[in-house]
Amino acid sequence: QVQLVESGGGLVQPGGSVRLSCATSGMIFRLYGMGWYRQAPGKQRELVASITRGGSTNYADSVKGRFTISRDNAKNTLYLQMNSLKPEDTALYYCNVRIAATEYWGQGTQVTVSS
Repeated sequence: QVQLVESGGGLVQPGGSVRLSCATSGMIFRLYGMGWYRQAPGKQRELVASITRGGSTNYADSVKGRFTISRDNAKNTLYLQMNSLKPEDTALYYCNVRIAATEYWGQGTQVTVSS
């Protein structure tokens, strides 16, 4: 079955950087577009960034110029490089894939931006 496992979160100071990873299994990774979402306490889950199977990317306005989504098809892994972090980036970050009308989610990795 499809499995998504996020890692790389933690506590980081404002202005700092962190790279999230999403290791996938049970799917042919190179065939699918992928996305990173986040959910802060009391807020709805929102799309942060997405990447097509061809490598085209899209970003939420709030993270443009600071975050970079990428993929390594040889490693079946999705990444999110997060720079110039702000306290409002604090959230649980999830990776996502949609296969045949079914949405798959990982368990999430917490990113907390605080001094």
